[in-house]
Amino acid sequence: MSRLSLCTFSIVAHDPAENAWGVAVASKFLAAGAVVSWARAGAGAVATQAFARVSAGPQGLELLAAGLSADETLERLLRDDPQRAHRQIGLVDAQGRAAAFTGEECFPWAGHRLGRGYTCQGNILTGPETLDAMAVAFETTSGELAGRLLAALRAGDAAGGDRRGKQSAALLVVKPGGGYGGDNDRYLDLRVDDHPDPVNRLAELLDLHRLYFGSTPPEARLPIDAALARELQTMLARHGYYQGPVNGQWDEASIAAFWQFVGTENLEERWSPDDAHRLDPVVLDFIRARF
Repeated sequence: MSRLSLCTFSIVAHDPAENAWGVAVASKFLAAGAVVSWARAGAGAVATQAFARVSAGPQGLELLAAGLSADETLERLLRDDPQRAHRQIGLVDAQGRAAAFTGEECFPWAGHRLGRGYTCQGNILTGPETLDAMAVAFETTSGELAGRLLAALRAGDAAGGDRRGKQSAALLVVKPGGGYGGDNDRYLDLRVDDHPDPVNRLAELLDLHRLYFGSTPPEARLPIDAALARELQTMLARHGYYQGPVNGQWDEASIAAFWQFVGTENLEERWSPDDAHRLDPVVLDFIRARF
């Protein structure tokens, strides 16, 4: 039997205010997120690692979706498992109740930390300080679940993390209707599969996700006055989207050119011709920084 020894640190959590569940993981292992992280809106989330039984992810979600608690699901996953001494699993259920297991044969340092609505777990770590730092960061960070999970991962990484080194990191968050187009729960699924500094690269990807898929309240949007229109026309002309005069008049030709630019840069979630005379300040910052 081949051994998939996934030595890593992860956090599984639920945010009741956001109605979201998620997993964040980092490891000296190629594409750890493809193995470790499992989540389903309304059911819960699972991390399976160490001598990873990958099927524990989808099986755990099925059990959670059927109404079993985190403790009941964990007991069922480990029941009759001849390799349970080598397993490490963390999970939260639909209500955010957490459970975790670290087998006695997991490579040291190995262990887990349970908190309200979350669990941190890891093996082949530099020491318990990795999980302690993750727990503190998660509990003291405000904002959306994705940011709190990333804060925990960065704290664990800074405290020591996987004692073998770094290779991959991933962040998964689900919530009802949270996916692209609104017909699925995959709000966020970011992976850094092979990188010398994967956790910090993951943070950069989260910033990009916020740019492309975040939202700004309508009242915070900027009116496109003559000065801003001239700035946008200049940028559009420089990059071949606009052939008209740079005169500060935000007319139909300017709007059409800007809509073409928005489509090229995948900013449709941030601006559309339906609100043509106002601009999301996040988009403006992006334009000024990159163009």
